[in-house]
Amino acid sequence: MPKFVFNIPNLLSFYRIIVVPLLTLFFFIGGPVATWIAVFLFFWACVSDYLDGAIARHTGQSSIFGKFIDHTSDKILIGSVLMLLVAFGRLQGAWILCALIIFIREILVSGLREFLGQYNVAVPVKWMGKWKTAVQMFASGFVMAGNYGPKLVPHSYAIGKGAFLVATLMTVISGWDYLNAGIKTLRRLEAEKAEAV
Repeated sequence: MPKFVFNIPNLLSFYRIIVVPLLTLFFFIGGPVATWIAVFLFFWACVSDYLDGAIARHTGQSSIFGKFIDHTSDKILIGSVLMLLVAFGRLQGAWILCALIIFIREILVSGLREFLGQYNVAVPVKWMGKWKTAVQMFASGFVMAGNYGPKLVPHSYAIGKGAFLVATLMTVISGWDYLNAGIKTLRRLEAEKAEAV
């Protein structure tokens, strides 16, 4: 296995994948101790999302594989946590729509990247997408604490839900931005194909 696969930035990205089954376990255990352990593990997963990129840039350890595992681990973490929050009743009723919108957007953008990759067209990560992920993580952490959160941070559950609304709005805006760019690229590719015939 190439050395660049197991450098520090990539190990931090791997952590965001490995932590998912642990989070699931503590959700099933339930109770205050298990809940706070889950929040603690998720917090460090969120911190790792910032650290891996910062370390890669400052140490010259950036790689194509690193970009792949970074984006992939984010999708796995966010998607899994959304499923857990819904499955264990942290998000109920209309709030499930927020989780669904975020989940669909992640699949849509990933599918767009994969499809355009066949034509050697890259879909760069935009600033709105990065901030959207940060707000999603912030919201998920507060909602994950559930009824135990207010004991540490007053109104934490309400804060988390408010952040979810912001994250959902950013998700729609950034998703449309990516989709619009993808549609323009598809039209260009179709036009080039028609000219070649």
